[in-house]
Amino acid sequence: MSYLFDFPSCRVYIGGDSGYGKHFAGIGERFGNIDLAILENGQYSDTWKYMHTRPQYLVQAFNDLKAKRLFTVHHSKFSLSNRHSWSEPLEHITRAAEQDSIPLIQPMIGEKVNLRDSIYTLYPWWENIR
Repeated sequence: MSYLFDFPSCRVYIGGDSGYGKHFAGIGERFGNIDLAILENGQYSDTWKYMHTRPQYLVQAFNDLKAKRLFTVHHSKFSLSNRHSWSEPLEHITRAAEQDSIPLIQPMIGEKVNLRDSIYTLYPWWENIR
């Protein structure tokens, strides 16, 4: 299940658990102008491809939604999937976001983020956690 919140000052899409599919493009076409897409990033494997977006499709889902900023969730709490390391989802989307110039919000668990701020300073906090 996903939600689109259409506030007077911004539009926020919360993707929930979902594998990549044409529904992202359909949502982007129907609603467009999404200010913030909150999408899952982690706990994936080929056998869960219909339930969890695999890393190679996360940027495509973001682009299909026609979103302006990406906030990743569904990572860093515990390892459900034995198909990737704890930090792999964070590392993968950070590289992809830098390559494609995607404004990425990826806070440490518990970190407060003001979603009205248009600039978020991304830092690799996961590198210092073992």
